[in-house]
Amino acid sequence: MDDIQVLICDDSALMRNLISRVVDSTEGMKVCATAMNGRFCLQKIPLTHPDIIILDIEMPEMNGVEFLKERKMQGIDIPVLILSSVATKGAAVTMQCLELGAVDFITKPSGSVSNNIMSVSAALIERIASYGSRYARRKGKSVYPTDFFVQQTKFKEAQTLAKKESLVNKTPAPTGTGAKAPAEAKTELPIFSASIWKPAEPKKPAVITPERNPGPIEIVAIGISTGGPNALRKMLAKLDPKFSRPILIVQHMPAGFTKEFANSLNRICPLEVKEAEDGDLIHPGMIYVAPGDFHIVVEKSTLCNVIRLSKADMRNGHRPSADVMFESIAKIYQNRALGVIMTGMGRDGAEQLAEMRRQGAWTLGQDEASSVVYGMPKAGWENGAVQKQVALENMAEEINRMVREHANG
Repeated sequence: MDDIQVLICDDSALMRNLISRVVDSTEGMKVCATAMNGRFCLQKIPLTHPDIIILDIEMPEMNGVEFLKERKMQGIDIPVLILSSVATKGAAVTMQCLELGAVDFITKPSGSVSNNIMSVSAALIERIASYGSRYARRKGKSVYPTDFFVQQTKFKEAQTLAKKESLVNKTPAPTGTGAKAPAEAKTELPIFSASIWKPAEPKKPAVITPERNPGPIEIVAIGISTGGPNALRKMLAKLDPKFSRPILIVQHMPAGFTKEFANSLNRICPLEVKEAEDGDLIHPGMIYVAPGDFHIVVEKSTLCNVIRLSKADMRNGHRPSADVMFESIAKIYQNRALGVIMTGMGRDGAEQLAEMRRQGAWTLGQDEASSVVYGMPKAGWENGAVQKQVALENMAEEINRMVREHANG
């Protein structure tokens, strides 16, 4: 197997070292070069042939934004993942990076753990695996699939937990004259290797029998995660300007970024896009993006249904959660809705999209070939929640068609 080659661009020598440790300790990926600013990064690309670039934003001489502009001018298609300490106040800059072609972003730890990159190492490995392996395969390399890295990360997390527990439960040394401490027991932990990994077996899709026939589509609900920012940019731009149904979107994204994300989508979408607010009336032709760290649900009202935000516990490790939104849509709209599950890691949305299907709603899922990570849509397909799989390039057209054809039942 080939390694995913990673180029790290950050002006901090300490951060370059810490990120390198995380990458190089992961079987199946390797740091091929580091650079202290965008200019050096551009010089190293043709020499090292990376499969993904980890990019800081604030750097001397050539910062991240300037690098992305130059990358675009030179026609470089290597995926760029933003890893920056730019906080909420810099969310607009982060969105500018996505508009310039960056595939995704992770915020560096701040405050007292600013140097502890380990707190975001799982997210970092997930995204390197997702975007880097996809690019590497396009270039003819044979690399491990994303599932391999997910299992490896979980293995390491369990290993770390076991080590901590062994330290906590260690027998205290005896006290008193002449007392001898017992020999310290060594905790032997296995090392992850390719032989431990077992590819997931493909499953035959389950069959769901709806309780009622599908009705007219009154609302569209979309759940999406890893790979979502660019997927939504491509899809929403192709919506029919006369699209007459409201759209609710759950995109897994940190608090403080979803408002700017909605604004960036609004600039390219023929419909109005906004970050959802508690009490928003759900109007036709409007797109509402769930704010980071809030679940989004629908409350039934006599004249016009209303959006409610919730700080309830995370679902599937997420807030907002696609499952929470789909559950609400299934309850309020039953068979009068269209649910869509798209690229993303994990299973969020799959369970309650199946409930939407049981209620008679229409459902779509992104296909494997066009998904950055075929996790959420795969889970939805296997549990019978997805009626039809659609490529990203055709998703807007399919949604336009379905809403047009099923506007009146």
